[in-house]
Amino acid sequence: MSIPPLRTFIPYAETLLTAAAGGIGFTLIGFPAGLVSGSMLVTAAAALAGRPMKVPLPLARVSFVLIGILLGAVVTPETLRGMATWPLSIALLAVCAAIMIIATTLYLRLVHRWDPLSALLGASPGSMAQAMALSAEFGSNVRGIAIVQTVRVLLVTIGLPGGLALFGLAASGIPSATASAGASLTELAILIAASTGSAILMHWIRFPGGLLFGAMAASAVLHGADLVHVTLPWWLGSSAVILLGAQVGSRFVNTTTAMLMEYLWAALGSAAVAIAVSSAFVLLVVNILPFRPSDVVIAFAPGAQDTMMVLALTLRLDPVYVGAHHLTRFLVVTFTVALAARRLARRHGKPADGGKREQSKPDD
Repeated sequence: MSIPPLRTFIPYAETLLTAAAGGIGFTLIGFPAGLVSGSMLVTAAAALAGRPMKVPLPLARVSFVLIGILLGAVVTPETLRGMATWPLSIALLAVCAAIMIIATTLYLRLVHRWDPLSALLGASPGSMAQAMALSAEFGSNVRGIAIVQTVRVLLVTIGLPGGLALFGLAASGIPSATASAGASLTELAILIAASTGSAILMHWIRFPGGLLFGAMAASAVLHGADLVHVTLPWWLGSSAVILLGAQVGSRFVNTTTAMLMEYLWAALGSAAVAIAVSSAFVLLVVNILPFRPSDVVIAFAPGAQDTMMVLALTLRLDPVYVGAHHLTRFLVVTFTVALAARRLARRHGKPADGGKREQSKPDD
């Protein structure tokens, strides 16, 4: 087996250094959740500037497993007992997701004149991979959907930590567990082995976000049952968070400034609509249920599930509560958007102009 030339690894190294510089820089200046926000923003800026930002797939998968271990490590027996009060909150989240899709779709349709299918896929919250796959399958506006989805994730990820910190609702920094020196190595080995095995199993059965959720489940069981008291070293957990930021930021590769500006108002407007719907439900939940406002804000935010769970971790929130809600929204969005998209595709056929925008003049 031949060894790839050295130049093959240069873009990977550049991406990792760029993301690390952004994450560490934002952390040093005191920005909340600086590791993920900084790495994401600086990597995105480099991609827009034409740099070949990319993260190797094996390394990305490892980062998901590591993040899952970190998320599960904050679970306690008290947290698990609190799950009995979640059903109403999760039901409201499902209603919120449905209204968010409808409102954002109407905005893209009526204000920016997108065709129905492209508007639906652009409005899909927290399910970018599915939206991109469906847009490619049905010939929709792939570029516009990608920009709208990615800009929304950036806005939510960068804006929420600052907003929560402004009101004193969150701390920053990745929490770490402690254990006796003699037990640490053995417990850490058990934790990594169990979490990795669970992640591989969940990925193999195609569970949504299987690598992250599988590792989180095993880690949560071990910590929640008080079987282990250790988690990953801070430097390893921080590296995984920076990698996640690099993955999101690298989505702007091959996107020129002109392309971005073409869809910027659609991205900003649709994000504003989604955030407005989310905010209304946050106010409702906070007023009728006994949850911390910061937990509810992140749980109902229209961002990617993995990124929102990392925010919960770095802001010292409850990632189990957040994860349960984002998994619920992912499942609701996955099934409803897939069914609606196929129905629209059959009804209207593939858009003749590639789904970019509806034509203002009547068909010939």
